[in-house]
Amino acid sequence: MTGRQPPTTTLWRPTGPKELDLVRTLDWRAWPPRLPEQPIFYPVLNEDYAIRIARDWNVPHDGAGYVTRFEVESEFLSRYPVQQAGGRTILELWVPAEELDTFNAHIVGTIQVVHAFR
Repeated sequence: MTGRQPPTTTLWRPTGPKELDLVRTLDWRAWPPRLPEQPIFYPVLNEDYAIRIARDWNVPHDGAGYVTRFEVESEFLSRYPVQQAGGRTILELWVPAEELDTFNAHIVGTIQVVHAFR
């Protein structure tokens, strides 16, 4: 048998510099634990939505915004219904903070920065 990789789904995450530094310390393979005021981890399902958040929210709030892209096992993601957070392309997953370690275990490959805004 070959070690075939399970099918994956591409997700994006807009992030500020502090969270990105924490991802770097985790060797680009996991998201850091949520803060007490962050009960949900929100990866998004399309790059344009992630760009808007990084550029329009993270930059004014944190001085910089980044868009990351990463792959997660599709079968695992099926436990999280897609949430529509506005228009039809504003789609995200809501991962409870207490499930983030399990979510991280299903990331395939590394988390990559694909856009940076200042």
